[in-house]
Amino acid sequence: MASLPLTFFPAFLGREPSSFNSIHCCKNPKETFELSSNGQLTFPEKNPLILYPTKIPPPRPRRIILVRHGESEGNVDESTYTRVPDPKIGLTQKGKAQAQETGKRIRQMIEKDGSDWKVYFYVSPYRRTLETLQNLARPFERTRIAGMREEPRLREQDFGNFQDREKMRVEKTLRILYGRFFYRFPNGESAADVYDRITGFRETLRADIDIGRFQPPGERSPNMNLVIVSHGLTLRVFLMRWYKWTVKQYEALHNFGNGGMIVMEKGYGGRYSLLMHHTEKELREFGLTDEMLIDQEWQKAARPGELNYDCPTMNSFFTHFDD
Repeated sequence: MASLPLTFFPAFLGREPSSFNSIHCCKNPKETFELSSNGQLTFPEKNPLILYPTKIPPPRPRRIILVRHGESEGNVDESTYTRVPDPKIGLTQKGKAQAQETGKRIRQMIEKDGSDWKVYFYVSPYRRTLETLQNLARPFERTRIAGMREEPRLREQDFGNFQDREKMRVEKTLRILYGRFFYRFPNGESAADVYDRITGFRETLRADIDIGRFQPPGERSPNMNLVIVSHGLTLRVFLMRWYKWTVKQYEALHNFGNGGMIVMEKGYGGRYSLLMHHTEKELREFGLTDEMLIDQEWQKAARPGELNYDCPTMNSFFTHFDD
């Protein structure tokens, strides 16, 4: 699938939480979806005061930044996959420059938070993602990097043994015909398989956040930033799993451009929303629909553990509500 190069800039800075009570994201610009607190259910077992009854829980990271690897040799010449194992395909010189530029953009974004900011990296073990991280981290001093973890569950979708280039083209055509989420490559994976392993990584990530594993000893900085360096499909599946998007919504998403990033930023209630950093236009270009944007607006003010019963997806699925 063709990549969509995205250039994102901070949005909604300096506005008060009270101003975010509606969102204009409909075909008719005069229509407005009002947000309400109806049906917000709190799960006691996720309450930080219950998890940490004798001490204050560690602050949640300010951002989770998803970065796709820079341009690889396989992106330039697809026949590379017939000669070189997928995990060993490296970056081009352009890809290394893209990664370094992304690192500069990340630094410019987060250094506005204050003097105590740091970054912690999770990275796929493939050569092109490791090389991306090496170049992306160049703008950061050692004192700014809290740590890094190589995470195999962030690897690329397994496309099987594709030494036959023509067979690869046939299988990718069949994937489009049968659906990008469920179609499994011979001896490989489907996006649904990736979803299962990303679910496991998400639980590990949430546990790391809850205990503040990436915070240096004795520090409790609210300006910690997590950077996940991975692959286009894997990152789209990560977002799908995190925000509970449907298969249909996932299949309408566009791929990240090489070196592209999407920012999940902590909102006013502590949850992560794409609309804290990105504009509605940027997210629509990525593939978000009206319903997904409405949910992102809710995420900006909601607290961890809350459930929104005003979910627009539910209202569009159960059509008998109009009766």
